[in-house]
Amino acid sequence: MTRKERFAGIVDWFEQNVPIAETELHYGNPYQLLVAVILSAQCTDRRVNVVTPPLFERFPAPQDLASASFDEVFPYVKSVSYPNSKTEHLIAMAQKLLADFGGEVPSDFDALMTLPGVGRKTANVIASVVYDKPVIAVDTHVFRVSHRLGLSNGKTPLEVERDLERHIPEHLRARSHHWLILHGRYTCTARAPKCAACGLTDWCKQYAEESAGTR
Repeated sequence: MTRKERFAGIVDWFEQNVPIAETELHYGNPYQLLVAVILSAQCTDRRVNVVTPPLFERFPAPQDLASASFDEVFPYVKSVSYPNSKTEHLIAMAQKLLADFGGEVPSDFDALMTLPGVGRKTANVIASVVYDKPVIAVDTHVFRVSHRLGLSNGKTPLEVERDLERHIPEHLRARSHHWLILHGRYTCTARAPKCAACGLTDWCKQYAEESAGTR
């Protein structure tokens, strides 16, 4: 099976079986999504969704967060991973939003990357989810699933991102990001992938290799 055929089969399966795929982070506007994505680094969306409602109630806009002290913000995020650095990043991010972008979350990728706490993955999530840009954010789930399925052999998230964007049509990239994340979160899990319940085994490179090895 060629990589082109594998991509075609997998994308078609997702289109037929998972027509709606969206972020599981709860948010009401671009600012809230940006905060949530920063908090989600190496942390579950479930935990972030517990943390953000009181955080957003206390700091409903960038102006509120920008004027807050570390000690005011930290109690709201102390249960997520790396709370100290994330607290600092959130305050600095809000301050830069006000100073450089009038309090509005920018749509430009390079501008997003200038914000404290925002790396390539976070910038791509915002660009994709908020501004419908044809990009694919690669987190640990997307990286793992792409390798197992045989969609990429890239050694870095950037290499995987480029492989996916090379083979997935622009109008499907935003959904593809969520397809792969959700598949990795609930089916193609890190420690015990649920291959028996997976609809992608016909195209999965690792499944084919392991099945051949048991014969």
